[in-house]
Amino acid sequence: MNASDLFVKALENEGVEYIFGIPGEENLDFLESLRKSTKIKLILTRHEQGAGFMAATYGRLTGKVGVCISTLGPGATNFATAAAYAQLGGMPMMMITGQKPIKKSKQGRFQIVDIVGMMKPMTKYAKQVVNGNNIPSMVREAFKIATTERPGAVHIELPEDIAAEEVEDNIYPVQTFRYPNADKIAIADAVKMIEKAKRPLLCIGGGANRTKIGDALTNFVNETGIPFFSTQMGKGVINENHKLCLSTAALSKDDFIHCAIDRSDLIINVGHDVIEKPPFFMENHPDATKVLHINFFASEVDDTYFPQLDVIGDIAANINQITNAVSKQDHWDFDYYVRLADEIRTRLSKYFGDTRFPILPQKAVRTIRQTLNDEDIVTLDNGVYKIWFARNYRCAQPNTLLLDNALATMGAGLPSGMAAKMVNPDKKVVAVCGDGGFMMNDQEMETAVRLGLDLTVIILNDNSYGMIKWKQTGMGFETFGLDLENPDFVKFAESFGATGHRPTSCEEFAETLEKCVNGKGVHLIDLAVDYSLNHSILNELLAKKECML
Repeated sequence: MNASDLFVKALENEGVEYIFGIPGEENLDFLESLRKSTKIKLILTRHEQGAGFMAATYGRLTGKVGVCISTLGPGATNFATAAAYAQLGGMPMMMITGQKPIKKSKQGRFQIVDIVGMMKPMTKYAKQVVNGNNIPSMVREAFKIATTERPGAVHIELPEDIAAEEVEDNIYPVQTFRYPNADKIAIADAVKMIEKAKRPLLCIGGGANRTKIGDALTNFVNETGIPFFSTQMGKGVINENHKLCLSTAALSKDDFIHCAIDRSDLIINVGHDVIEKPPFFMENHPDATKVLHINFFASEVDDTYFPQLDVIGDIAANINQITNAVSKQDHWDFDYYVRLADEIRTRLSKYFGDTRFPILPQKAVRTIRQTLNDEDIVTLDNGVYKIWFARNYRCAQPNTLLLDNALATMGAGLPSGMAAKMVNPDKKVVAVCGDGGFMMNDQEMETAVRLGLDLTVIILNDNSYGMIKWKQTGMGFETFGLDLENPDFVKFAESFGATGHRPTSCEEFAETLEKCVNGKGVHLIDLAVDYSLNHSILNELLAKKECML
């Protein structure tokens, strides 16, 4: 067999189902090997970035490595944003890129960029294949690295001449990796720290959302009675309808949740690391709130985060050990948290009944939440609406609201929704995008239609880059340089074979959404949104809020 056949066989050995991307002439040997595979399906996209986002989302939802492919040069450089998206977001993904022959080439430096060098700072592993017989060990190593904590992106470059050379069949077995439990002393120290605190508070980060430890954490909360909140990427690990849920830290400070954080003397921080935008800022003085770090890896210290104790190892196992060892304390005082949980629910629901149109983002979030079932999935692009979803969209299950609070890139919402639907064909999937973010990968509408996906895409349309306009206003600057004109999104959708909708009232939006998510095919809803309250609520009112007594 040739090296390409061996590469595909190695990927089959790893359980790869899909390869997303756009091959080029340097991939043709690999493409022929892939054509002969009965286990792997090529998902041809319209842009390499979209392919990368789909592969990363596949990894995020399954815990397995999502794989994508591109040619050399411009195809490979188009993977850069997706590589960073997976790397910062903790999503296992492999990128396979082509390259000109490395032994003998008559094309000079045409299209040649040092892609391996480019990828090294953005991945956990980046190597070029220089001997086809090394492919099985490289694939096995890359897959292991991509999936071990913290998960991330890996890259293998396959030159054209290496792909064609004859090699020996030498596939390595896939072995399951198990994380060790923390030692008994660390568990004992954590238990003492929790029992000594007067107002401990649980914070759930994105690391808990990708490792299916919700049962262990739910049991911890139920047994101890300790209230909890989450980071944006930790939403849904414990059902957010739980009576002890205080909501999500959608902002780093000044939100209602920070009334609880400021009262706490110990935050039990599970699955969070500093790559995600901080849910709170630590202070460095003797009376400041202490932090217990529970994760697969040690805490990374910076000016906003310097925990007093680390408990390292398998999160679920360590939480179970702590739950079994900790005793409820008479001096624990959760009355304020319980009262605040009700207050937060009341405050966040203020605009749920507002019927003005264009629609308020709070009302749009409420309508989507009421339309979908607990197990259904919403994927977000990046924009100011992400804050409203983080604050107002209560998740009953893990990974049912896919947002990016690490790289926070635009353009990922639609491809993420497509991958989510492929992984979960029996669930309803809604991709919510701003008009700016949607048009960064709008060409993937054709891919979604071609794949026959049942997918609803909502464009929150304000004819501007709304997130930056909100920040601009918050800094006291005049509005400048952020307004734009959009195409007719209904006709745009129809040109791809999708169905377009443009509701003109909140009631019509609710009716349209219900029909779309229960219908067949790709639907696009062009929804006019009113962001006029963003500044007054998020910048002014929250900064002036008074915490309840």
